[in-house]
Amino acid sequence: MKQNKFILLIVAVLLVLTFAVPSLLVLPFSDGNANGKLDERLSLKSKKADNSWMTKGPAVAVFRSEQKKVEKLPIEEYVIGVVASEMSAEFDEEALKAQALAARTYIISHLMNKDSGGVPDGADVTDTVQHQVYKNLDDLKRIWGSDYDWKLKKVTSAVKATAGQIITYKDEPINAAFFSTSNGYTENSQDYWENTVPYLQSVASPWDKESPKYTAQKTISISDFEKELGVKLGNSGSVGTITSRTPGKRVGTIEIGGKKFTGREVREKLALNSSDFSWVRKGDHLIITTKGYGHGVGMSQYGADGMAKQGKNYKQILAYYYKGIQITSDDKYVTKVTASK
Repeated sequence: MKQNKFILLIVAVLLVLTFAVPSLLVLPFSDGNANGKLDERLSLKSKKADNSWMTKGPAVAVFRSEQKKVEKLPIEEYVIGVVASEMSAEFDEEALKAQALAARTYIISHLMNKDSGGVPDGADVTDTVQHQVYKNLDDLKRIWGSDYDWKLKKVTSAVKATAGQIITYKDEPINAAFFSTSNGYTENSQDYWENTVPYLQSVASPWDKESPKYTAQKTISISDFEKELGVKLGNSGSVGTITSRTPGKRVGTIEIGGKKFTGREVREKLALNSSDFSWVRKGDHLIITTKGYGHGVGMSQYGADGMAKQGKNYKQILAYYYKGIQITSDDKYVTKVTASK
């Protein structure tokens, strides 16, 4: 009888162990909460910690041109919205990092100098090309659609990786000019604008040939051409003579109908993609071919992407397009901005 009881006891113990051992094995790797709430809390806590970098620095007041209202947000969140708007999220992340520094440098310099010309009261900048194009998360959701999550994650990663960094020259934030696509060379600042800027000088940019904006054509009537430029072409078939080219291989000066123009003037008056242009007269129309897209000064975005795809990092990209610059912490510059607000 005792033996039977002992056997029953052994069986009972074995049954308990059978159910207990799996639990013992699982518990050390479990959150101990069957509904997963602990995982959720940890995830939310982690996200808050990861996003704390976005709240540092001064706020930026952006005038939203469509809504006609001012939107205030932390500077790094503003940079995310600018990078997402100014550069394709499909570009290499090192190119996006370079763009992040250009965007952050611009806004820090702008806030330091308190340049509020043409900006509505209460705003620091607009969301247009007058300053930097900016879209918020709701805008990006509409624009990106089903690609929103991965594109935002990629842009945010690039901004986070460079948070607090700006581009300086002789201890001052630079004019971080950039544009879409070169004609194979960037332009000297003095050949497009009035002033010579040491770090904005012409360099070769062969990667731009891969850009879909590398060449373009535009057809314009002779009458519109004459109207926009204030000239008369006559019936000789001659349109104009290029009298000089810049080191960046763009039109420096050109004579049309007895009048002299800069390449920039012709580009702006005719709304051309670039000041590297040529044309052919066909009856009562001109077919104008341009090479490149944008003013050509500073960093080429497609050039930056091409460099990144060849293994260059963002610091190498920036050092190539902006000569003699340094990558610097924005701490002391942010302090100046904060003190002046």
